[in-house]
Amino acid sequence: MHQVQRCINREGVVREGLLSTEARTWRVLNIEMRLDEPESQLRDRAARAAGIDPGRVRGCRIARRSVDARRHGKERRLRFIVHADLVIDDGYRGERFDAAVRAGKVVEAPRAERFEVAGALAAGKRAVVVGSGPAGLYAALVLGLNGVAVDLIDRGAELKTRGKDVVRFHRTRVPNPESNLLFGEGGAGTYSDGKLYTRVDDPLEVPCLEMLVACGAPPDIVYDSRAHIGTDKLHKILPVLRGRMEALGVRFHWNTRLDGLVLDGGSPQRVRAVRTSSGDIPCDAVFLAVGHSARDSIRLLHAQGVRVEAKPFQLGVRIEHPQELITRGRYGTGPEAARLGPASYNLICKAEGGVPASFSFCMCPGGTIVSSTNIAGLLCTNGMSNSTHSSRWANAALVTTFGPAEYGPGPFAGVEFQEALERTFFEAGGGDYTAPAQTADDFVAGRLSAATRHSSYTFGTTPGRIDQLLPRLARVAIARALLKYDQQISGFKSAEGLLVGLESRSSGPIRLPRDRETAIADGFANLFPMGEGAGSAGGIMSAAIDGARCALHYVRDGT
Repeated sequence: MHQVQRCINREGVVREGLLSTEARTWRVLNIEMRLDEPESQLRDRAARAAGIDPGRVRGCRIARRSVDARRHGKERRLRFIVHADLVIDDGYRGERFDAAVRAGKVVEAPRAERFEVAGALAAGKRAVVVGSGPAGLYAALVLGLNGVAVDLIDRGAELKTRGKDVVRFHRTRVPNPESNLLFGEGGAGTYSDGKLYTRVDDPLEVPCLEMLVACGAPPDIVYDSRAHIGTDKLHKILPVLRGRMEALGVRFHWNTRLDGLVLDGGSPQRVRAVRTSSGDIPCDAVFLAVGHSARDSIRLLHAQGVRVEAKPFQLGVRIEHPQELITRGRYGTGPEAARLGPASYNLICKAEGGVPASFSFCMCPGGTIVSSTNIAGLLCTNGMSNSTHSSRWANAALVTTFGPAEYGPGPFAGVEFQEALERTFFEAGGGDYTAPAQTADDFVAGRLSAATRHSSYTFGTTPGRIDQLLPRLARVAIARALLKYDQQISGFKSAEGLLVGLESRSSGPIRLPRDRETAIADGFANLFPMGEGAGSAGGIMSAAIDGARCALHYVRDGT
């Protein structure tokens, strides 16, 4: 019996080797490395930190790497903090090693899970996957790898045509409701630049990332805590991934909208076919990955008996600064800062004194602000950046959380609340996708900005009272957060900061309840709600993992 151990060498190449099942992998936490230090030194340093004889180490890989930019007194000493996985003989013991384990400095590394399942019970069956975002793509990939025939439908277009539709929107200010920045190949993440941050340590995370590497993504996304692919590279990776899936028998149906489910009328309900704008597709199971903006699809499913319930979601604005201000505030001006390129941030302002918490989300160093909408007359912003981070601007969402207590009862009350705000911001900008904007200092002071500086936002900005357009809950939370963030990054709340509204779709306000063990929708026998649209994920990686996990449930059970 053997298992495959994947290791990444200092050139970032993934290598595989056979190891005896008597080997065991331990994760050594918080190893400090200088920015200029070669990764070849990591193996011995990790072994020493863990109290392991370096000669007993059979394999080493970087599990996670992040930048520590904290000040130490008046000094800023930039460095990498690395978690390293060491493969050693099972049963290895030593006084220093045992002490490191007891102290929590060394923990057993989670085992990566495989996409393929031996003796898959669903092999030979047929499934329909709705949506080609990360949840849908990874569900279809796992199903195809395990012998399930897959039809993947998406209301939007394949990438080349979708790109033309996006360009047409930018030129005409008239959105295509079916193929846009939200719908089409790759889902909304295609135009949110492939940020792969995740706060979970899931056994499916590594295989999900390794598949992207195999399709052309940089190898360091497997361990970089701020892993980022870039919109430009995603446009090259997605067709390669599609080709791999087609080789497995996955059939893609573009410009094909979900129009309903064909049900057998039993209890629990079983889906016999998916009704689409191009005709019915018979199936043994359906995987719903419609995304958080396919509101018409969710209403249609609700009318057919799919349970929908309200859940909290995040709402706020985009804030944009000169990238140089952010990099200087995070890394300083020393020579080491140049090694790291444009800086990012992840800022949190905890709840206090009756004011709710606020935090940054989807930070785009060297990025641009885009209009993330699919419905005429609504305005919502998002951020993206290319792999080179070549823009002179940095932007991020500043959001706080709203729930049924703020927007009222009913499964779609949050959706109606979102749309009302998006319409208000659209009209405040002049009704042509120009966005209302306000400098950070004017937002805090509660005054109209005399003028707004240039912004990367696609359709331009106009002075607006964002402090009055936002609900009070968001206004007070963001104003307090700006004051705190300015203490961490000097100039954050100054006139150099520009608030561009509205950011309302960083998450969705609804959930499709499902069984915790099987991931099957309540009241159904073969319907799997997945990803952000089902309220079960909150970003590219968590959605991809959720899609793969749902597919594995089906593959193993053959429901």
